[in-house]
Amino acid sequence: MGNEQKANSESGNISIEADLERKGNTLPNFLLSIKLKYVKLGYHYLISHALYLLLVPLLGIVSAHFSTLSVEDLVLLWSQLKFNLVTVVVCSVLMVFLGTLYFMTRPRNVYLVDFACYKPNPEVMCSKEIFMERSRQARIFTEENLAFQKKILERSGIGQKSYFPEALLRVPANPCMAEARREAEMVMFGAIDDLLAKTGVKARDIGILVVNCSLFNPTPSLSAMIVNHYKLRGNILSYNLGGMGCSAGLISIDLAKQLLQV
Repeated sequence: MGNEQKANSESGNISIEADLERKGNTLPNFLLSIKLKYVKLGYHYLISHALYLLLVPLLGIVSAHFSTLSVEDLVLLWSQLKFNLVTVVVCSVLMVFLGTLYFMTRPRNVYLVDFACYKPNPEVMCSKEIFMERSRQARIFTEENLAFQKKILERSGIGQKSYFPEALLRVPANPCMAEARREAEMVMFGAIDDLLAKTGVKARDIGILVVNCSLFNPTPSLSAMIVNHYKLRGNILSYNLGGMGCSAGLISIDLAKQLLQV
């Protein structure tokens, strides 16, 4: 009987530990909670606008105090200030200096004035069927690769009027460095020409150039191609982001924003 009670107690301990472990696993992961995102955003907003949040109550208190002053109080205050002219001048200069320092060092607003997207000629328009046919003619993909490509085409939202590189539409295809550079020039120069025409900005007035390409990363860089083609000024801040995937588009925009603020 003693052994049986001991076994029952051990099984009870095991079940209790298992139950606690099960409850522990079901606890929410607060680090992954979406509510933390709003906490971070609120904290960032609070820190960014701390000066305004402190000045608003202070201005309210000062306004309430001045509203209680009479004309005699203002005359008395002015007579006292005349005898403390040095203090008044020093305080005024200090306030002007601090205000100027704040407005000079605060982050500047950056605006998107205009943008342009390059649209190729209709001759390089490609349907899904033509794409799959060119992939088969390349003879470098297995049936499993082709099935995967077809699945991606069906699920990625690519339509029947998408554009394809001219070098890969030829029979046989000619994927080489020269064709890739020619395609990059066609896309970049076409978009930049359209943008300069829409905004009226001269190429010599551009001070920052940020170029991003997910896959094609040649030497000389794509940014060097743009600088040489448009004869941009010699002290231009040029950045070339390559091999970072599609997410580098957001990184390049953030980089340009920070550079403009500085």
